[in-house]
Amino acid sequence: MFRGHFSATLDAKGRMALPARFRAPVLEVAEGRLVVTVDPGENCLLLYPLPQWDELQNKLEAASGVQQLQRLLIGHATDLELDGSGRVLLPQRLRQRCGLEKALAVVGLGKKIEIWADREWEARVDAWKEAIRAQGAEEAQSSRRSLAELSL
Repeated sequence: MFRGHFSATLDAKGRMALPARFRAPVLEVAEGRLVVTVDPGENCLLLYPLPQWDELQNKLEAASGVQQLQRLLIGHATDLELDGSGRVLLPQRLRQRCGLEKALAVVGLGKKIEIWADREWEARVDAWKEAIRAQGAEEAQSSRRSLAELSL
């Protein structure tokens, strides 16, 4: 449903225009209704169309041993609605929690959208790429040892 990386801007009132590519699916599956919450593992917000959020919340409520996750995701969840200009008003407390200022990165990840401070997103992308390179180097070294052991 959602994919790609887009730049966005927060206006003085804390509104963000949803990228045009994301508006049609939100209007189609959720009639413009969304839920925003914090990401429990990253410094970003998660934005879900209401039906996908309801599915996730039902799974969280049915699961056992995930109280902390429930508190973070459900406890911070806020209902939003696209306005006539395709914008959503991001709650101030959530913007502050994730350090969102004017420049944003909006990232589509299947059934959800991540909203990042642009500087934070760029720093994380660099860190993820470095981690992948390091992992690849370790795997390559392991493969060379395996080939050496097999006398190939």
